[in-house]
Amino acid sequence: MTYVITPACELAGLCADICPTDSIHYVEGSSDWPIYYINPETCIDCGACAAECPNEAIYMDEDVPAEYADYVEINEAFYTKGPGAELV
Repeated sequence: MTYVITPACELAGLCADICPTDSIHYVEGSSDWPIYYINPETCIDCGACAAECPNEAIYMDEDVPAEYADYVEINEAFYTKGPGAELV
């Protein structure tokens, strides 16, 4: 399991600041969602990011609302196939 940031995020960045494992990465230069990603390989499921989020935009992957279900795969693909693969 890991946490996933959904489009409810308003880019506050508080989650990245509080993450004890630096698992949250910001992607600049894109106006398309998503902007923040959580590395499923380094996330320790502590929940600090979700607790800090003012928009309640962060969920455990198994608890992501149905309308955001695709973002579980999008987040994982960022780290396996996309630009985040270099961060693993």
